[in-house]
Amino acid sequence: MGRRIPPQLCARCKGYKKLCGLSTCPILEKFRLQAAAVSRLQRGREVEGATPPSIVVGEAGYPRVPILFNIPPETYGEDAHLYDAPEVWRETRPSLRELLRLRSGLVASLTRLDARNPWRLYEKEFSLAAVSERAVESRAVLAKPPLPSLRFDGILAPQGPTAPAERIDVEGSPKPPRRLEKLIWDDAKSSDAIIELYQSGLDIYLLIRALSLGLLGRLRSRRLVPTRWAITAVDQTISNKLLHEVRTYDTINYVEVYHGGYLGNYFTVILIPGSYEAEMIEVWHPLTPWTRVTSRPVSFRIVEYPSLRIEPLDGGYIAARLAVAEHLYRRRRQAKVLIVREITRDYYAPVGNWHIRETVRRILSSKPIATLDDVDSAIPIVEKLAKSREAAVEARNSRLLRKIRSSATLDMFLKR
Repeated sequence: MGRRIPPQLCARCKGYKKLCGLSTCPILEKFRLQAAAVSRLQRGREVEGATPPSIVVGEAGYPRVPILFNIPPETYGEDAHLYDAPEVWRETRPSLRELLRLRSGLVASLTRLDARNPWRLYEKEFSLAAVSERAVESRAVLAKPPLPSLRFDGILAPQGPTAPAERIDVEGSPKPPRRLEKLIWDDAKSSDAIIELYQSGLDIYLLIRALSLGLLGRLRSRRLVPTRWAITAVDQTISNKLLHEVRTYDTINYVEVYHGGYLGNYFTVILIPGSYEAEMIEVWHPLTPWTRVTSRPVSFRIVEYPSLRIEPLDGGYIAARLAVAEHLYRRRRQAKVLIVREITRDYYAPVGNWHIRETVRRILSSKPIATLDDVDSAIPIVEKLAKSREAAVEARNSRLLRKIRSSATLDMFLKR
């Protein structure tokens, strides 16, 4: 049974009695991993290694934004790349503990820059390093030694120890993809550039960094874009393009149920014959990062109308939406979509939206676990797969399913 973990209990436990019921103490785990990263710094203030690449643009103080240049100390080449590689993680599926180890092993050198002057980062080759196809040797001298502290965010991957930078040097030779190099000097809308690069086969995570570092868009109006904003912008730009095409396709013929999970997150995706619209129901169990103070699961839903209007806008849904759009586009079919996401207490630290995108991609690349003639037959399957009673109830009361049932009743009445 979930419960609020009072600080008195943590002080009594000190991480080894596990009085809260979690299998791992996230507080101690994070500190241990970061302390190991700091211990590898040369003379306490020098960081040498290769950026994976990993550069984060913050949003605090916009337009003068923080730039975090990430380096795993004394780590180079492919080993360095693994510290920030969702395109690799989707295949290797590292555990949550391993992801925290990797992320806390990155030391961030902090500097600030006017977002209206992205060319300054280009001149220093920071932005080129961010879109390199391989890790780039780099060196940073920090103003003071970083203290162990792993920062979490609902959209970004965790950020390791951070300290102000006195100097950052890109010592290796960045190697951006040729198609991207060409577009850096093209006076084209950023949305057009994103679509062109995506259709050429470039990885979405590279596109996010390119947009964030001000390498895409009209030449005179380019800006640094906070990474959180860039993630959602790229997901939405690509999925909108695909879904405009998808809505012209014939519908699927049967109800299809897909299911899978990763990192304590479980997704059930139901594709239903009909014109495209969607709904995602999220059910957060107690003792997840955002439900420390509740004893019962907390749920909410995101609705996407046939016009592609989304209420409310949610980065996690838009990440899942891209995976769905890609699946339907490949099949040249459209469907109504219901996604039920359950987040269990095994997800004790948030690692960003990438795992939503990649888990739904993986689920939809497999065969459906069930193919049915009507949507009501899918509900018992959802109830069997659900990790909580609340998830089963929320799925049964789905707005989308109620609309489908209402439409079916009306059709039957008109045919009489």
